[in-house]
Amino acid sequence: MLFQHIYDKSLAQASYLIGCQKLGVATVIDPKRDVDTYIDIANQNNMKITHVFETHIHADFLSGSRELAALTGAEMYLSNEGGPNWQYEFEHKGLKDGDVIKMGNLIFEVIHTPGHTPESISFLLTDTPASKKPVMMFTGDFVFVGDIGRPDLLEKAAGIQGTQDIGALQMYDSIRKFDALPDYIQVWPGHGAGSACGKALGAVPSTTVGYEKIRNWALQYKENKGGFVDYLLADQPEPPKYFAMMKKLNKVERNLLTAVPKLNELSNADLQSAMDKGIKVIDARNKTDFAKGFIPNSINIQGNNAFATWAGWFLNYEEPFILLAAPAQLDDLTRKLMRIGLDNILGYIPSTDVYNGELQVAKVIGYDDFKTKINDKNTQVIDLRGLAEYNAGHVKDADNVFVGTILNNLGKISKEKEVIIHCQGGDRSSIAYSLLAKEGFTNITNYSPGMNEWISLGNETVIE
Repeated sequence: MLFQHIYDKSLAQASYLIGCQKLGVATVIDPKRDVDTYIDIANQNNMKITHVFETHIHADFLSGSRELAALTGAEMYLSNEGGPNWQYEFEHKGLKDGDVIKMGNLIFEVIHTPGHTPESISFLLTDTPASKKPVMMFTGDFVFVGDIGRPDLLEKAAGIQGTQDIGALQMYDSIRKFDALPDYIQVWPGHGAGSACGKALGAVPSTTVGYEKIRNWALQYKENKGGFVDYLLADQPEPPKYFAMMKKLNKVERNLLTAVPKLNELSNADLQSAMDKGIKVIDARNKTDFAKGFIPNSINIQGNNAFATWAGWFLNYEEPFILLAAPAQLDDLTRKLMRIGLDNILGYIPSTDVYNGELQVAKVIGYDDFKTKINDKNTQVIDLRGLAEYNAGHVKDADNVFVGTILNNLGKISKEKEVIIHCQGGDRSSIAYSLLAKEGFTNITNYSPGMNEWISLGNETVIE
């Protein structure tokens, strides 16, 4: 058996290529959209991708199943569980609980594991030359290392009311199925630490059923369904805005993107014309370079592992946008954007030199100034972190405005006082600074070192 674990750090998303070496055929489970990765692996191992599996209709990334099928001729095997409202609306081979798919010497058994979503399924893999019993389980967003999938996304991100309580109860029942499996089965989940699909995902790539029985909180509530539901729904992180669009695009017919686009470099005239039309400029430089000089009205989203997530918060799927990034970054950034369906890139500029006007400079302060200013009655301190982070410890009298929703909460930000913004380490506060500057705020100061520095220097925090 050929086994490859493919991990996208930008979305903390795992996919898998599993092949039967005897017949030279392979499947991919939960593929990302830039599918050349899987085709390259298959070619290097003299295999043909004949099957594509999905565990559920994803909310956090745009599945590459259809791109992969279009390029390879593979059949898509997708869930037909969950009822009429949870069906894929394009041609596929439907799967139900107990179905078995044979691929050469490999056998995949389908288990319906609802909770995260109603249609969610997992796959038990038996490698018949090695064993007659299942040895691996691919759980998607059902069971993670140390955590389980959240059932509230349909309600919080997609606006489908009443689904989180139902999902939590379904998850309780699904966990009982998991608990009944042999301890030796390897568990390969769909996400790792950093994903917004749970609240406490572990950083290691895999686990076992037996290990999760010992350490996963969800398996400690066997006789306490109410406690399980309460804990599962509490303190889940804010779901990114783009999740709702992913639920739609992964379910319906859509345009395919079978290759990574090559971006056009824009001239000064192109840039100015686009900006005159209100087209956004996404500045992917690091926060320090941005602060030293940025194009007015541009938005700083650093080209790191969180780039796609924050782009999904502040870009919509109809409007074109421009990237400011070094040419060496473009392939990586374009891949990250296409993984969440943000394909409408007008072009790029390599530096601020393309802009003829005067650059703006961000107001950034250090620890000493921050500590002095927070005691001034004419200063408002805004903590941009998520609510759970804020409640775990914040600067006294700081107001909480989560950066992802800041444009919906501009009324909470003073225009009369000096406003000092901060987050944990400065990435989110740089985003917020650029957004507020774009909205016309001139009284904003960024304490960029944020809570990391504040706590490291021994300052007390308020716990809610």
